Amino acid sequence: MNDLHLAERVATVRAFNRLYTGVIGVLDEGPADAEYSLSEARVLFEVAQQPALHVGDLRKRLDLDAGYASRLLSRLESRGLLLRERSGADARRQIVRLTDAGRVAFADLDSRSIRQIGGLLERFPDEDQRRLLGAMGTITALVGEREPDHTLVLRAPRPGDLGWVVHRHGTLYAREYGLDERFEALVARVVAEFADHRDDPRQAAWIAELGGERVGSVFCTSGDDEHTAKLRLLLLEPAARGHGVGKRLVHECVEFARHRGYRRLELWTLSMLDAARGIYRRAGFELAGTEPTDAFGPLVTGETWRMEL
Repeated sequence: MNDLHLAERVATVRAFNRLYTGVIGVLDEGPADAEYSLSEARVLFEVAQQPALHVGDLRKRLDLDAGYASRLLSRLESRGLLLRERSGADARRQIVRLTDAGRVAFADLDSRSIRQIGGLLERFPDEDQRRLLGAMGTITALVGEREPDHTLVLRAPRPGDLGWVVHRHGTLYAREYGLDERFEALVARVVAEFADHRDDPRQAAWIAELGGERVGSVFCTSGDDEHTAKLRLLLLEPAARGHGVGKRLVHECVEFARHRGYRRLELWTLSMLDAARGIYRRAGFELAGTEPTDAFGPLVTGETWRMEL
C-alpha cells in the first residue's frame, strides 16, 4: 500500500472515531453518567455478569493497570456497591462481587442503557438497523479477540443473493483483474437467465456462508445441448480463500450435474485465475480450448474446461 492510500484510510478511520465517540457521548449523557463515570459503569457491568470475578481477570477484560483498577474498585467499594475479598481457592488472588446495592445500581444503569440505545436504533428503519448491526459485527470480527467462525454452509439463494452475486463479481474482478462494467453485465445476464428459469429442475445455485456471512457462489445451468451442463459464476471472497470453500462449491455443482443425468460439465474461465483453475483441475476438469478476448477491457485469455461425467 502506498503512502497516499494509507493516509486516506487513516483519515477515514479517524473520521469514524470522531463520529462514533460523538454518538457514544450522546448516549452517555443523562442521570446514569452523572452518577457513575464510564469506567465505573463498565466495572459494574463486568462484575454483574457472574457471582464473583477475579480482580486480575477484570483488569484483563477492561485493559486496566493495577493502580487505576484499585482506585476504581475502592471508589465503588466505599459507596457500598461491591465487596473485595481473598479467593478461597488461592489466597494470593482477590475476588470482587456486587452487593445488594450494587445489583440495584447495575439494574438501573442497564435499563437506562437499553432505553438510550433503543432510542438511537428507533431513529432508523428496520433495514438500516440491520445494516448497522451487520457493520458492527464486521468490525467486531476483524478487530476483536474472538476466534473467527469457520463453519461452512452451502445453501440455495435467498432474496437479495442474486444481486449480491452480480455486485461482488463486478467489484472483485474490477479490483483484482481490471475488468470493466461489461463483465458485470455478463454476470447480470447469466443471473437473470437463471432467475427466469428458477423452476427448472436441471439447474441450481449455491451460496456459501462462513460464520453466517456470504463468501461465495456457484451456479449449474443447462449447456448448449441436453447432455451438457455448465458450471458458472464461481466466486470466492478474499477472506474465504484457503478454507476449502471453492472445492466444496465445485463438488456440489459436479454432483448435481451427475445426479441430473448430464453427461458432461463445461465451464469458461480466465487464464490468470490460478486458484480457480487449480480447483477445476483437481476436481477432474481438463482444459479443452483457449481464446484471446478483450471483451471486458484488457486483453485476456479465455479458457474452456470440460469434464466427462
